[in-house]
Amino acid sequence: MTQLALSNVGVDFGATTLISDVTFTVAERERWGIIGRNGTGKTTLFRLMTGDLNPTRGVVSRANATRISLLEQHRDFGAAATVWEAAAGAFAELFALERSITEQANRMGEASSEADLERYGRDLERFERQGGYTITPRIDAVLDGLGFEAEKARTTPLGGLSGGERGRLALAGQLVAPADILLLDEPTNHLDLDTTRWLEEYLRNLDRTVLLVSHDRAFLSAVVDHVLHVEGGTAVAYTGGYQAFVEQRNLRRLSQQRSFEQQSKVIAKEQDYIARNLAGQNSKQAKGRRKRLERTARLSAPIGSEATMSVAFRARDRGGDRVIAAEHVAVEAGSLRLIEDFTATLMRGDVVGLIGPNGAGKTTLIRVLLGEHPIARGEMKLGGGIDAGYYRQDLTQLPLAKSIYETIADLRPLWERGAIQGHLGRFEFSGDEVQRRVGTLSGGERARLALAILMLGGANLLILDEPTNHLDVESIEALEDAVDDYDGSVLLVSHDRALLRALTTRIWVIHEKRITDFDGGFAEWEVAAKERAHAATVRAAESESRHRVHERQAVERPHKPDRDRRATARKARERLTNSEARVAELERIIDEMTAVLDDPGLYTTPEGTSRAAGIGKKLEEAKSALEKAFAEWELASAQVDSDRG
Repeated sequence: MTQLALSNVGVDFGATTLISDVTFTVAERERWGIIGRNGTGKTTLFRLMTGDLNPTRGVVSRANATRISLLEQHRDFGAAATVWEAAAGAFAELFALERSITEQANRMGEASSEADLERYGRDLERFERQGGYTITPRIDAVLDGLGFEAEKARTTPLGGLSGGERGRLALAGQLVAPADILLLDEPTNHLDLDTTRWLEEYLRNLDRTVLLVSHDRAFLSAVVDHVLHVEGGTAVAYTGGYQAFVEQRNLRRLSQQRSFEQQSKVIAKEQDYIARNLAGQNSKQAKGRRKRLERTARLSAPIGSEATMSVAFRARDRGGDRVIAAEHVAVEAGSLRLIEDFTATLMRGDVVGLIGPNGAGKTTLIRVLLGEHPIARGEMKLGGGIDAGYYRQDLTQLPLAKSIYETIADLRPLWERGAIQGHLGRFEFSGDEVQRRVGTLSGGERARLALAILMLGGANLLILDEPTNHLDVESIEALEDAVDDYDGSVLLVSHDRALLRALTTRIWVIHEKRITDFDGGFAEWEVAAKERAHAATVRAAESESRHRVHERQAVERPHKPDRDRRATARKARERLTNSEARVAELERIIDEMTAVLDDPGLYTTPEGTSRAAGIGKKLEEAKSALEKAFAEWELASAQVDSDRG
């Protein structure tokens, strides 16, 4: 069933046409990836879909009663005071009903009338019909998946959250809210690797339609089955996942290029004939050809990589073989210990990926290396002849009060204007645009300027802290090629798995204050650590089942059994107690095995990888046993409920 359709849609802002001739349809449960250069109109398309913006031309159609949810960049959490309340904001009315049911049950323990019983039954039926038993575990599972502790979230105030945490919380609220179509704008921006993987799995299993704007190629490859490519003032729809899109796009561009070249040859040949014969005896034929040529619709050259930034890094000096040396390093932030007992060496030519959860200390470790943050213990230093170029995640290296042109001119005072303009042109800054003040630039423009500065440094060590955060897919691909061709060493902090897979030769993994030095690239690390992802999936499923048990216990109607049924009821309660104890024991076993699998150090040797596989099999057995224990609990609970009735 078609839920959303755009037909020949165009949007103008004043005399400027942003997009035109956009046509595509979205069917139920499809997953669309919307990609394109920054500023090409992706967010505008979302506003058209929600109805917040009307098209200048064309028609936007939505199926009747279709609910569309858009994750806003600056989410208003309303009157919510805690993290959990903010995530559950869309269900405020249903939770008010739950509180009313609990209060009614407490009052009926003392005395109740037929009217009270009738109201209680009616409210309980409504609560169950609207999914009341499943909402709380669903919210808890989503909060856990996005890096919040669900139980702690019930008392954690909103005011203490960082910007990244507020972004993840807004995403949690959107994922659980009732909607038929989810519009997600860069949903992985505030996520680390583990939470991104969790989100992939969640969206793959979601029975709703999803349209997402993202620059994360691995995420797109894992989730989407359609792609809408916004390019050249319009949008082209492709069927298939991200890799299929790349292949189809390249073939389409190749076909366009061939058609353009063939037409150009024909036009040149006709123009040559007209020029030679217009004043001669074949003048009549020449004039006829000129008229036909004037009426011929000209094909445009295909839009391609020539519009992408052109970045290249070159090391001025070779430097020593030992680029970074760390011995028994401990890192602290205030009274908080972030990293302890880290020992490793980065050798010349290495591309090391530094990965770990948000807040684990990756950026702080870099600042220790560069002498910007005090070291708590041990020694960490650059090797002899090593010159580091640092791309900061927060882009604070940029002079906000200066113009783009002045920023480069200050670094190259001997360059002529043409050389400065030429360098900035490589990063898509041209004409009068170079006189814009840096403080007025968008995130993507600042990122390109920071790379333009980094390219001038000639460093033999590049330290890149989340360099893809503000870049579009085409720019990320250009950056990837530049790093791949670089003749120096690289320390790369990133959550972009496609970038990590393509570039890294070694991985440093931060886990519970320790760093594991893995001798292999990120792709090898993913293979070795696959049991960790399995453990996280088991834990999420177990958590949801556990909360379902507790939720039903909280709202079920209490009744006292009659005397002649007390013996049967007592046995039923004993079975219920035993099944609850069995569930608790299996939960403990699963938690222990999961903790072992979560340790990155387990995967650094073949023996450890083999042990992880064995534990993974036992974890699967424990999961199956837990499912049976929950089924036994359901039967025992139903028997107790029957005896009460």
